[in-house]
Amino acid sequence: MASSRGKFLLVLHSHLPLVLGHGRWPHGSDWLCEVAIGCYLPLIEVFERLSTRGRRLRVTLNVTPILAEQLAHPSFPPEMETFLLQRLESAEENRVHFERNGLLDLAGLARLWEQTYRSTLSQLRALNGDLLGAIRRLAEAGAIELITSAATHGYLPLLGREESVELQLRTGKAAHLRHFGASPRGAWLPECGYRSRYEWTPPAGPLAGKVRRRRRGIEEFLAAHGLEFFVTDSHLLRGGVPLSFYGDHYPALRALAAGAEYPAYSRDRSPYRPYSVASRGGSGSATAFTRDPRTTLQVWSREAGYPGDPWYLEFHKKHFPGGIRYWRVTDARSDLGSKLPYDPQAAQAAARGHAKHFARIVGELAEAEAHRSSWPVAVCNPYDTELFGHWWFEGPAFLEEVLERLPAAGVEPDSLGGYLDRCPQPETITLPEGSWGEGGDHRVWLNRDTRWTWEMVYAAEEEFWSIAGGLAWEVNPFLRRAIAQLARELLLLQSSDWQFLITTWAARNYAEARFAEHYAHFTRLGHLLRRVAEGQPVQQDDELFLAAREAQDFPFPDVLDHVRAAREVRSL
Repeated sequence: MASSRGKFLLVLHSHLPLVLGHGRWPHGSDWLCEVAIGCYLPLIEVFERLSTRGRRLRVTLNVTPILAEQLAHPSFPPEMETFLLQRLESAEENRVHFERNGLLDLAGLARLWEQTYRSTLSQLRALNGDLLGAIRRLAEAGAIELITSAATHGYLPLLGREESVELQLRTGKAAHLRHFGASPRGAWLPECGYRSRYEWTPPAGPLAGKVRRRRRGIEEFLAAHGLEFFVTDSHLLRGGVPLSFYGDHYPALRALAAGAEYPAYSRDRSPYRPYSVASRGGSGSATAFTRDPRTTLQVWSREAGYPGDPWYLEFHKKHFPGGIRYWRVTDARSDLGSKLPYDPQAAQAAARGHAKHFARIVGELAEAEAHRSSWPVAVCNPYDTELFGHWWFEGPAFLEEVLERLPAAGVEPDSLGGYLDRCPQPETITLPEGSWGEGGDHRVWLNRDTRWTWEMVYAAEEEFWSIAGGLAWEVNPFLRRAIAQLARELLLLQSSDWQFLITTWAARNYAEARFAEHYAHFTRLGHLLRRVAEGQPVQQDDELFLAAREAQDFPFPDVLDHVRAAREVRSL
């Protein structure tokens, strides 16, 4: 084994918006089940297998609070089992169809899918449907380090009130503790969105340019909750053109970033070491780890990296009925009609070859950086977990092979917290505002197609914090239930997913409908709260409406505790 030249910091960010209980296909619970089957369960299996073999994993894993709430819900395991049984039935029917029509290569693939679904069903039953329990055991064994995030993946830099940022983080940290039994040391900032302390005005709505509020830096909120570190992107550290995975999958984003100019600054800052981030005049800091642009491009990019290899399973082409994939990429730029049948053995060989190449370039990079700096080299690779197994079917096998090969390449896997415990005191810097999205700023979430959503978010924030701080709701059990549900609707309204799906056209109609639905529920609950607080009686329809919202939009049973605490936080 080669001597260690540095640390490889793999960070997996797992997230889906609230879809459980909001329909099934295509963007309801089927979406959650498909990702759990293709991604979460295979990765749990990989981590358990490597841990059993005595491999030192130390992977950093984020399960967003809103995703954890869904995976822990009693309706999730039976929903998953139903979905798996349907897929198994589809694979069997596809096999019979292919055999009847002489398509023996596709029939063989259908048989493999039958085996895969049976194996996954056995894994799910062995876990009693408890994915979070399996993840918690891996964390308790030291194989992975768990970090938290904002409650519903709200885009923190654009939220209009300090209380709202506080509510997102406070609720998220409490949910993490409830599900995993330990306080997180670090946080994933949704979309890696960051804003320093400065005087802020809403970028949309009637208060834009009219109200200015001194706002805390995001790192100040993290510090207040004992969250020591987060991940940022290299362009926020050094300037230059930001890299974006999403542009490879959503062509609409490329036009969004066309013609943008990017500053170059602080080019001497190395992305291979952490920095303590603090705002001028602020109180509290947090350590930032920086995404390595060279190695992550190999894994993120369908065009320039591994996922576009011709042997890998094609994500976009499915067989109907059933929605199962039987074809390979063939040519990343070709139309779906020209795709050739998938070859599992060739795909696995490609994954092994890519893992060998990746481990080698990480080792070479760490060695080169070790010669340039006395600081312990940190090659940070943050990814959406859903890339591995969902977008890129062979991703879990690739990761397993990489984690096996890295020590021989002179690089040890480590977690963010583990690295921080062993490194010197980081240099303190300031960071500019931005994200890891297309263009490196807020444009994916705030643009001409999404401005209306922010106008509603800002109006809802003003209404909510007016009610939370101005109505006597504590003395009335119905009002306490109503304001708790109002808080849930606000948190769900703030989810960054709606703007992302609108901007990318990935599911624009669905996102607009979901956003409008949560806003309508918020508005009706707000009116109900004010009416009952004024002494008007609670009607039967009011009870039925509130109960229906509590059942469907169920996350965060303790949200009222966090509302009480967050309303004490004010703009500076």
